[in-house]
Amino acid sequence: MLRTVPEGHGPVRYGPPFPGDGLPVLPELAAVLAAAAGRGRGEQVGGGPALLEAALGWFERRGLPAAPDRVAAAPGAPALLLALTAALGGDVLVPRPCAPWWEPYARLLGRPVFHVATPAECGGVPDPYALLETVRRVRAEGGDPRLLVLSVADDPTGTAAPPEVLHEVAEAAAGAGLHLVSDETWRDTLHAPHDTVPVSPADLLPDRVTVVTDLAGALLPPGWPAAVARFPANGHGNGLRARVLDILTALGARVAAPVASAAAYALGEPEPVTARVAATVRLHARLAAAAHAAVVASGALARPPQAGRHLYADLGPLRPGLTGHGVSDAQELEDFLAARLGMPAPGGHRFGDDLGALRVRLSTGPLLGGTDAERTESLTSPAPLELPAVHRALVTLRSVFADLGDDAQRWEPPR
Repeated sequence: MLRTVPEGHGPVRYGPPFPGDGLPVLPELAAVLAAAAGRGRGEQVGGGPALLEAALGWFERRGLPAAPDRVAAAPGAPALLLALTAALGGDVLVPRPCAPWWEPYARLLGRPVFHVATPAECGGVPDPYALLETVRRVRAEGGDPRLLVLSVADDPTGTAAPPEVLHEVAEAAAGAGLHLVSDETWRDTLHAPHDTVPVSPADLLPDRVTVVTDLAGALLPPGWPAAVARFPANGHGNGLRARVLDILTALGARVAAPVASAAAYALGEPEPVTARVAATVRLHARLAAAAHAAVVASGALARPPQAGRHLYADLGPLRPGLTGHGVSDAQELEDFLAARLGMPAPGGHRFGDDLGALRVRLSTGPLLGGTDAERTESLTSPAPLELPAVHRALVTLRSVFADLGDDAQRWEPPR
């Protein structure tokens, strides 16, 4: 995560790392990839028959059935979002904060991007009233808002949108005439899936929603890029898919053949894959809860994480102590915490938040230890937080935040 200008706060050259699970590749998945390594012929643009058939099954098991001509695959969700943004045209709306890869592709295409505040309950979706007001203001100023990108399970906040909030957002978006791209990368990583019901906007607005999911969220390692999309079953969806495939063709954006084989296997959800996903979610839910407890004990703020492998902390209440360390904005906070925690701690400005706000995303993958053996042991241990490597990492995290809390109290002016 380097800046183009060492001093000051110049443009970001590289985005924050994807919050991977930190675990070795599932052996069965590696075997499928290795068996396909001799395939010299490239996968066709949009995905071959085996990959698309597996994607159809994956969507249908989540209550989102589709025909073969309504799905497509690409080497990662960013390629799909770039193609969708180019195909739809107009201005783009995103919640604040948002996933770090949403905004750059609109900027790359020269499309204006407008951030909308999120509701108190969660991140990932805009507040419906703020959404309508933003659309009204943009149009009054001559803009052309057409696309809203949102997520039901969010990076960076690690929260899941309640169904009632999603209903309100869907109604507001429909009233504003927007097309929605629903990023569902993290929907299979809910920490309490029986308590948190995942609802897709495609259930609510089937004619206006394209669903995108990056398989790195739950099924594949981040280094094996593959993603799938489901388009609306109408004329608009048919034309949109055709334009997306044209753009992917122009980009040469094909899923690598061995990765396509692994993706098809994972999307089929055989027992080794489902068991690994369930174990990984349980592990990271424990780690996220421990990290959240350390953060809030210091006096910082953070919504309880409900999905994924990350949480989003607001260190604004600790500003008096941080000022004493020379930290006055999100970039300085990122540098400060990364040095003390020994792990990436990207500041909120990388997710569309204000540079002056002291917000940061913390990922749980780096807490698992430094070797494959340590990480594998954490996956199978009945008490992973007590393992030496994990315990040391959590002690460091608690110590750093406890010291910041003490510093804030020490430097807080008397009332």
